[in-house]
Amino acid sequence: MLAAILVAATLSVAATSTDLRDLVAAVGADRVRVESLTDPRQDPHAREIVPRQVALLKSAALLVRIGLDHEPWLPRAVAAAGITPRDVDVSRAVVVLDSDVPRLSADARPHLHAYGNPHYWLDPENARPITARILEALVAARPEDRAVFEANRARFLARLDAGLARWRRRLVPFAGARLVVVHDTWPYFARRFDLAITGAVEEKPGVPSSPAHLARLIERMRAAGVRVIVAEPGASPAIVRRLAGATGARVATLAPSVGAEPDATDYITLFDVNVERLARALGGEAGNPARVPRP
Repeated sequence: MLAAILVAATLSVAATSTDLRDLVAAVGADRVRVESLTDPRQDPHAREIVPRQVALLKSAALLVRIGLDHEPWLPRAVAAAGITPRDVDVSRAVVVLDSDVPRLSADARPHLHAYGNPHYWLDPENARPITARILEALVAARPEDRAVFEANRARFLARLDAGLARWRRRLVPFAGARLVVVHDTWPYFARRFDLAITGAVEEKPGVPSSPAHLARLIERMRAAGVRVIVAEPGASPAIVRRLAGATGARVATLAPSVGAEPDATDYITLFDVNVERLARALGGEAGNPARVPRP
């Protein structure tokens, strides 16, 4: 009976990513029940709606989302649920990069980002305004828990600050290092840690590379002395191997979201994993865990 009362007292929240799920949990702790609508090991732009998403939306009081055009499936999922939770678009709390770059519309196929680069959670400093926006939404829903939410966020920010100091120390020797990325996921991360992205395997987000583009990219990498290719778990192993073989660059497979790699178990460890893998690749250390993505 008591357990049922406690469950009923928690605020139900649906987040559109595991990263936002963890940030909601950091602020809400035991006062919220938050689940992610998506699996980080799958395409985040997938348009198929699954029953689990509809069920979560039906039970949610709040919907915390990445925004921009990162979730083209979401309006249909909300419509299928027949209920509209309170919308918390955390993209409004951050400065969005590439918002002035002309792109195809959000409903174009293949998917292109139409309103700016949506991977802003990969700048750990953005967790500060994101959790501030989450705090505001949780307090609006549960004003009696304001002090609890504020204390939870303060504890999280202390962990974040310690992490930022750790990550900066690890990457500062590589300031200005040039990278090539497979997907346009990493500009926020690169800006935060003073790294330079000189090219991408995809000519445009979501568009497969042409042979001519890859040939130009190889020449650019050789001319610029690019030492590292940043891949993600879903990247094409054949293309990554071709680039690495043609240029001598090392491969660092980084996790774009919490849970995309087994070791990236929460928001803080996401950066612990990525910073360490990238630093080892840039430093050419023995035993480097950077690797070619899985097929």
